Amino acid sequence: MRKIWRLLLFLLFAGLLLADSSSAARLKDIAHIKGVRSNQLVGHGLVVGLAGTGDDTKKGKFASEAMANMLDKFGISVDASSIDLDNVAAVMLTAELLPFARNGSRLDVLVSSIGDAESLNGGTLMLTPLRGPDGRIYAMAQGALSVGGFSLGGGGGKQAKNHPTVGRIANGAIVEREPPSTMFIDGKIILTLNLPDFMTVSRVSKTINETFHQKIAIPLDAGTIEVTPPSRERGMLIPFLAVVENLQVTPDSRARVVIDERTGTVVVGRNVMLDAVAVAHGDLSIQISAMPLVSQPPPFSLGDTVVAVDKEIVVEEKPGKLVVVPRGVNIDDLVKALNSIGVSPRDLISIFQAIEASGALHAELEII
Repeated sequence: MRKIWRLLLFLLFAGLLLADSSSAARLKDIAHIKGVRSNQLVGHGLVVGLAGTGDDTKKGKFASEAMANMLDKFGISVDASSIDLDNVAAVMLTAELLPFARNGSRLDVLVSSIGDAESLNGGTLMLTPLRGPDGRIYAMAQGALSVGGFSLGGGGGKQAKNHPTVGRIANGAIVEREPPSTMFIDGKIILTLNLPDFMTVSRVSKTINETFHQKIAIPLDAGTIEVTPPSRERGMLIPFLAVVENLQVTPDSRARVVIDERTGTVVVGRNVMLDAVAVAHGDLSIQISAMPLVSQPPPFSLGDTVVAVDKEIVVEEKPGKLVVVPRGVNIDDLVKALNSIGVSPRDLISIFQAIEASGALHAELEII
């Protein structure tokens, strides 16, 4: 029986690799297994070795108190108020603890200044614990920073590139405590859709059941599916999950138009439909120009120089175009109709808002 399951899983996996995925997405790209997730880590530490670009310890106490605490661990007792260093900076550390990380695994660490340091370039992070939301230490970070920027100044001038107060340490943290894993709940797997949808969750359940010829997937709600592995043997669970993650499913999505007014970006979903509507687009152009006119008196005369300004105002309104959009058009027809009247992205924002206000837009209009 075990050999048969292995052969079946191998044939299924090989077939999925050769399948056409032009109109579908892999299940691993639209859903995730409950309990398999990343965890955020944070810590507070010191960066030393800066060339006079560290915190001003006279203004802030972040670096001085942290330095006094660190020296106290080495048996050196120093009053924090007496510390005056400019080659030390207090920093915050952030890292992402990946699922299934084991003791000895390495993580990338992002280091950000929390004081008034000018630059972290050339600094070295002292040994710093990284804690999870539960307050427990999961990793230890240390190493030289890589800063993708600079800040130079002198003589009243200053030149900066990117953010010199933020650095990164590649593989700078070592995992000391493994994150808890609850992938299997009572011998079952819970799949969670990234975007809950009743149609998508129904398609996922149907695809899993048809693939294994058993009713092993049961949808619980719009975003959750309970899957019971057909074999309880531990050696067969990983190949089973590999097959499930690579199943091809066509996700459904709501009709939506997303507008970013700050950048003038408009994104229209493929399911956006319109009722019959007429769109008129016009442009009003106003130009104001000023030309100084100088009247210079003859030499040795008692006349004064007179400066006058000749103003010219030109108002031009381009003729508007009326485009009739028939009922039930899709995104392709809509784009062609709007392009025919030469609208810009910012014009599209006003047009979509007006169409939505008229009730002709059958989609969710989201403004960010």
